[in-house]
Amino acid sequence: MITRRLAQCLLTLAFCLALGGCASWFSNDEPDPEVHLARVEVVRAKLLEQRFILHFRIDNRSENELTVRGLEYRIHLGGILLADGAHEHWITIGPKASRSYRVPIRTNLWPKVKDLVKQLKNPEQAIPYRLEGEMETGLFIAHYVHLARNGVIIPADLIPE
Repeated sequence: MITRRLAQCLLTLAFCLALGGCASWFSNDEPDPEVHLARVEVVRAKLLEQRFILHFRIDNRSENELTVRGLEYRIHLGGILLADGAHEHWITIGPKASRSYRVPIRTNLWPKVKDLVKQLKNPEQAIPYRLEGEMETGLFIAHYVHLARNGVIIPADLIPE
């Protein structure tokens, strides 16, 4: 009876120690990839619906391949939420390489047009933008990379001559 109980305790202890070792298999000391909003392409702009393609550049700073599973995003211009959503498209980026990631979006800016016109009144004045989101990476076990980018755009620079 005592031998059986001792065997159970030793087996439980060995199992707990083995699980601690398994956790170290999945630790990730590699640097997170960098994500940049490279450009915004206008596909179609109608009164009640606008379609864009967001072109992201993903820089893999790691020595290993990076698998991107999807991207969740929110884009603010000034204090206005322009677009938010998620895009699931898998790509693989080689070690120490960059790759483009295209995200199609559809939005309706009509309810926000009054606020947008106020911000665009002076085309030389810089307007702050903010990109927030989360990128899902990893082949079998998901790893989430939080995105937060701030910057400014000058509307006069975007107007073709």
